[in-house]
Amino acid sequence: MTTPQEMVERALGLSRNDGCVVLVDEDSTANLRFAGNTLTTNGVARSARLTVISIAGQGVGVVSRTAVRADQLADVVAAAEAAARDAQPAEDARALVEAGPASVHWGDEVRPTDIGVFEGFAPALGEAFAAAEAGGRKLYGFAEHSLTSTFLGTSTGVRLRHDQPTGRLELNAKSGDLKRSAWTGVATRDFTDVDVAALGSSLAQRLEWAKTRVDLPAGRYETLLPPSAVADLMIYMFWSSGARNALDGRSVFARPGGGTRVGEQLATLPVTLSSDPGAAGVACAPFVTAHASSRDSSVFDNGLPLGRTDWIRDGRLEALLQTRYSAELSGLPVTPGVDNLIMTGPAGGPAPSLEEMIASTRRGLLVTCLWYIREVDPQTLLLTGLTRDGVYLVEHGEVVGEVNNFRFNESPVDLLGRLAEVGGSGQTLPREWNDYFQRTIMPAVRVPDFNMSTVSQAS
Repeated sequence: MTTPQEMVERALGLSRNDGCVVLVDEDSTANLRFAGNTLTTNGVARSARLTVISIAGQGVGVVSRTAVRADQLADVVAAAEAAARDAQPAEDARALVEAGPASVHWGDEVRPTDIGVFEGFAPALGEAFAAAEAGGRKLYGFAEHSLTSTFLGTSTGVRLRHDQPTGRLELNAKSGDLKRSAWTGVATRDFTDVDVAALGSSLAQRLEWAKTRVDLPAGRYETLLPPSAVADLMIYMFWSSGARNALDGRSVFARPGGGTRVGEQLATLPVTLSSDPGAAGVACAPFVTAHASSRDSSVFDNGLPLGRTDWIRDGRLEALLQTRYSAELSGLPVTPGVDNLIMTGPAGGPAPSLEEMIASTRRGLLVTCLWYIREVDPQTLLLTGLTRDGVYLVEHGEVVGEVNNFRFNESPVDLLGRLAEVGGSGQTLPREWNDYFQRTIMPAVRVPDFNMSTVSQAS
């Protein structure tokens, strides 16, 4: 069997064009799925993807295929080379990144994840099933763990590897009559830090809150957004922060009259939004891996080192998503995207927990999560979406009942300027975007006038 390292070397050896980048992604997943307090399915899977990026002059050809055998490798390289020769000059064409030290673990065997990753978690899940059954509740959801080993090699000598573990648990509790529902989720690297009992207790409390129903009209409400909801809003803002679109006047980060809003104060509170490949709990690849070029990424930047980037520091916009090409256009530093996102509030004294924020609320809404988020206006980054699985009314520091769901209309950029309070930050799982982006550390926030634009019949 051909190893990923051998695939990289053979593909590079077959290349006859001016330059070549080869990426091999080895993926493995393990999962547990459950419904009605019963485990329904479990399984494991493996896959592999080969991407060959060929460069002829300033033309680029990209061919990406799965399950490539050794005897098919020459055909993949030839197809990429032909595409490069036929391509128009790429505007982001630059010299490939020069080689630095190879990854220490470049030559190690790939060790896929397997069902054993749930060894400690599964018994705790069984206990949560029993507790839910005894309390007249039903638990639904899934636990998933994946391990992706990415190998990057280039004709300039780059040899880099990153092994990325990713885990998530989504847990939904329903009342026995299925009329009340509550959700929670967590992100993890290995499931050893997942407290299923605590999650189950939290869901049980929310179902108790939901026994009292309060119908409220649409309007602007003081609202507590938990870390999961904040993550979904900040991720969309991050995805929308490309320098090219800002320079072209196509995004909320475009400065009227030309240029970008870098340097502008966005938030009244000194919040910081950053990415850091080495951040504990959410560590990710410390180098660029670009399988194709886009307005926010460039195949020519493959292998470029990544470090901590402050996108917003103390409320001030510091950086946008930049390739080497866009950085030349903007005159700003090269700041490629990083696969995690961290938001923190003001430095100094201890930040309040969500429970403490509830206790200090005279009257407001507590949201569980957001979903079906869609963009309405890119110029203001106005988003719309729905609340789901629990909106609760807080009065005089206590939750007094569950409220109907709403559709909201809000811009995360505008929200930053209206934050009234920022809680302590911790690792969380976004509800809407966790298929694509899972490594986040976020706080709960208080918004004095969150726009619940219409009442929703969604449940």
